[in-house]
Amino acid sequence: MHPTVGIIGAGAMGMAMALNLQGRGYAVEVRDVLPAVEQAAREAGMVVQSTPRALAAACDIVAIVVVDAKQIDEVLFGAEGLVHAEPRADAQRATVMLCSTIAPQDSAGFAARLADHGIETIDAPISGGPARALTGQMSMMLAAPAALLACWEPLLVDLAHKRFTIGEVPGDAAKAKLVNNLLAGINLVAGAEALALAEKLGLDARKMFELICASSGASWVFEDRMARALTDDYSPPRAAAHILTKDMGLATALAASVQHATPLGDAALARFRETVARGWRELDDAAVIKTYRG
Repeated sequence: MHPTVGIIGAGAMGMAMALNLQGRGYAVEVRDVLPAVEQAAREAGMVVQSTPRALAAACDIVAIVVVDAKQIDEVLFGAEGLVHAEPRADAQRATVMLCSTIAPQDSAGFAARLADHGIETIDAPISGGPARALTGQMSMMLAAPAALLACWEPLLVDLAHKRFTIGEVPGDAAKAKLVNNLLAGINLVAGAEALALAEKLGLDARKMFELICASSGASWVFEDRMARALTDDYSPPRAAAHILTKDMGLATALAASVQHATPLGDAALARFRETVARGWRELDDAAVIKTYRG
């Protein structure tokens, strides 16, 4: 029997995860603050709960896929937070998966506070985008006790084809995710800068895109995001600009905390902040190229 899985935060990634699990025979329940998102979940045949507390009472395990640590704190410990739910008598082990990209100290802090309520935590940030999440092909970084990961391994396998166990201490997976996102942000800005230069030089942008994808300048994020930039395909966003801006800020702050210089990361972050400041925060993060196009 599959466990009943709750997902709090059914945005692009959360909904894709929910649909993937539903297609594999899981019962999926959802909570989101946006009525349109909840309606989409209902139309897909999912149960929608009115509060995190109600969701947790109905589910064996809950994945948190909200934007930031402030939202996580509210859904876990707020007045109708998850910790106030009565545990199910037949549940395997009360478990929360933290799938959002947050600071490692926040992951560790949430895990410690959840432990006080008898709830175990898997630090489990995700990567790869909604298309991969929909097919279970996304990546997941994991930090949790080995026995807990073993307990939930079938679910983790169905969620993420590529799983990287970073360690047993919550917070370590968050560190790994921020290192990855630092590089992703740098690569994205570099790709936007190069493609915008090709356009300004009068070169065929499509041909340059194809050339780069087949040559030494290629990266996954370049191919994925600049394909959108070529057709000004920024809305609806697959990865909103303000999200990567937040992630880059967390990554550079983490580096600063260990006295590690990130001049390329700082420059890329400045571009993302400009993207947000110019009113493009809700567009796809490929819109960073617009800061070069003028």
